[in-house]
Amino acid sequence: MRKRFAICALLLTSPTFAQQATASQPGNDNTALEQKVRDLEDRIIALEGQVRILKSQATPSAPAPPGGAATAPQVAAAATTSPTSMETQGQAAGQTVSQEPIHLGGAGTAAAKALNPDISMIGDFIATTGQNRFAPAPVMEMHESELGVQAIIDPYARGDFFLSFGEEGVTLEEGFITFTALPGGIVAKGGKMRSAFGKVNTLHNHVLPWIDRPLVSTNLVGGEDGIDDAGFSITRILPAPKGLFLEGTGQVFRGDSSDVFKNSQRSDVSVVGHLRGYGDISEATNLDFGVSYARGHNDLGSSFITSLYGIDATLRYKPLRRAIYKSFVGRGEFIWSQRQQPAGAACIVGTCPAGVAPNFQRAFGFYTSADYQFARRWFIGGRFDRSNRARDARITDDGTSIVLTYWPSEFAQVRGQYRFTRYGAPFTAVTAPAPKDDAHELLLQLQFALGAHGAHPF
Repeated sequence: MRKRFAICALLLTSPTFAQQATASQPGNDNTALEQKVRDLEDRIIALEGQVRILKSQATPSAPAPPGGAATAPQVAAAATTSPTSMETQGQAAGQTVSQEPIHLGGAGTAAAKALNPDISMIGDFIATTGQNRFAPAPVMEMHESELGVQAIIDPYARGDFFLSFGEEGVTLEEGFITFTALPGGIVAKGGKMRSAFGKVNTLHNHVLPWIDRPLVSTNLVGGEDGIDDAGFSITRILPAPKGLFLEGTGQVFRGDSSDVFKNSQRSDVSVVGHLRGYGDISEATNLDFGVSYARGHNDLGSSFITSLYGIDATLRYKPLRRAIYKSFVGRGEFIWSQRQQPAGAACIVGTCPAGVAPNFQRAFGFYTSADYQFARRWFIGGRFDRSNRARDARITDDGTSIVLTYWPSEFAQVRGQYRFTRYGAPFTAVTAPAPKDDAHELLLQLQFALGAHGAHPF
């Protein structure tokens, strides 16, 4: 068969055959005949490739020399092979590989990848200078190293785990399973997770637009740890007018969250509810807003309740034609805290005096911030804070920050922040507060990400 193909090819490409074909029909017929000749050549090349495939399947290939080195005859044959033959051999080899995939360790490469989760490590290094007598921080610290392990378990669920390695030890920041295919459009979670209260409480440290957390988050919502507990969560998209997105979330937790909630018995669970809305103002501007509620028992015992109410809003502007160079994000969050505690009596945790009427400490706090991107890798922003303290609402803390951020790439960032904080002091008399304590600090942060990591929350 190969001889027939070779003879046909020689006849078709010979000068005599070409001259006869050209002389038989002048003009446009010559062009059509030349096209037929090219088509026949292509068909012969394709048939030759099929013959090579059949031969390779019928005859086992010779064993490769030790170390994978090619022999001298093989090198010589490769050197004298025409480009057309090499291309045909490559196509034939590709078809052979696709028919018989290589197996490593008893499983295909695709199957092995499917069984391996996405793993990431995010480093957070902070250096601090200045004076802060109320809340001093080390001059340098590896603030956090967050290990993330995430994978799709099956077509109906996925798992996410985040371990936080700090200088004081290792903690499980989050670890939960998410069921994404439940009836009625419900998405459910189970495990340890950050609650959906507000905006800042849901964010990990490495996605914050600042180095620290606002005063209202520290004073009323548990600070860096926040409302982070073991429990269940249910989320569902709600019916809404055209152009508006609404999402409702309900959560039940064990009742242990930093210094905000504390359970004294099994029935002392805490609950969180959040309603989120989203709408486009224009093709470049959108508004994200939400209302939140949380309720649980505090550290004074099962008879004392702490309730939190919150409103958050985020305005984003990102022009479509200049999206990688210009953007603006404005944020604001307002939180009210109502904490029950005994009036005018000392109280040991869990054993408050019987018959003492509770006293409500009603504290309020908020922050507002703005971040502007003025170049492809540069951002500048500012934040203003003001918050009462949950245990004594008469004490008020104020703060102001200026932030400059540089992103060398998607995987690293350098951030500097000047922070001024005026801490309120305990009252020495009913109407005579002590002098306030001022703190001026300069913070530097280096963040870097290794491995797979998801997009930042919107």
